[in-house]
Amino acid sequence: MPSTIIPSSRNPSASSRQASGTFTGTVWMDPVYSDAGPTININHVMFTPGARTYWHTHEYGQLLRVMAGSGWVCDKGGEPRRLNVGDTVWCSAGTTHWHGGDNGSFMMHLAVSHGKTMWHEEVTEEEYQAKGK
Repeated sequence: MPSTIIPSSRNPSASSRQASGTFTGTVWMDPVYSDAGPTININHVMFTPGARTYWHTHEYGQLLRVMAGSGWVCDKGGEPRRLNVGDTVWCSAGTTHWHGGDNGSFMMHLAVSHGKTMWHEEVTEEEYQAKGK
């Protein structure tokens, strides 16, 4: 199979504000690539301060690469861990987790999601504020 070039998606109409039900706060997403089936989805995701995903899992895992700002990632039952520019995270298949911006910082990451995403409940304010303790 030959290499695939994915042209820039810098079409301003490509950006979309994400709906509640999967995110808390204001989150914008720019699609980079999506294959014919829901096998690979690549997006730039911008979290405003305090914005975050709901708890969720990925069928085959997810790779996150922080491009700007700082934020947090947390596995269910674990402690929230700080993310900074240049950090890369691998969320293993089936691991329930959340990620998002810090209280005082935007965070933009490149998200490469493998397989279907299963969304769960909202991350409570108490769970979110447990970071950094």
